[in-house]
Amino acid sequence: MIDLHDTPALISRLFDVIETDIAARTQAGVAAGNKIFGAAILRKDDLSLVVAETNNEVENPLWHGEMHAIKRFYELPAGERPSPKECLFLATHEPCSLCLSGITWAGFDNFYFLFSHEESRDSFAIPYDIQILREVYAVPDPGKNEAPPDRPLYNRTNRFWQSHDITRMIASLDRGNREALLSRLDDVAALYADLSAVYQKGKGRRGIPLA
Repeated sequence: MIDLHDTPALISRLFDVIETDIAARTQAGVAAGNKIFGAAILRKDDLSLVVAETNNEVENPLWHGEMHAIKRFYELPAGERPSPKECLFLATHEPCSLCLSGITWAGFDNFYFLFSHEESRDSFAIPYDIQILREVYAVPDPGKNEAPPDRPLYNRTNRFWQSHDITRMIASLDRGNREALLSRLDDVAALYADLSAVYQKGKGRRGIPLA
């Protein structure tokens, strides 16, 4: 059993889930024309996997990785499904506005993410998360045409949940643990760079509205 407060062990387990449980599904999803975003739900008490999923927008444009995982979670028989408050929610990429709402409405009190909105835009050439949060939700101050560009895109800690940036968690560790986990991060980043290249090469062929 891993203590949630044992940060190096927790992050190592989250990397295991991304590499072993999410990435294989994402590889198949990308081959079918879907984006690279994936998610998993784990039990807090022992960090065992409940559900892992990936983006499935070719079936339904609402089936982002997180939304697809929530859908699968609530399809589990009630007797086999833990309470959302007993679960840890893991997203490979910082959730978009749709998925932030989905996590909230589904009852989860946390989420952990690896790649930021800025990385989704700059490293993975998928800019819509930031664009939608700014265009739809960032109401300008009175008398202004747009919200200040440095205003946070959402409240990362609020009455419903607390978000956790895995990269920042790694940066806060002692040197030995930090270097070991940064090496793993490099491996995961390389894996997702390869998946992104496949997606970018074939995107736009399956009718996804925001490809």
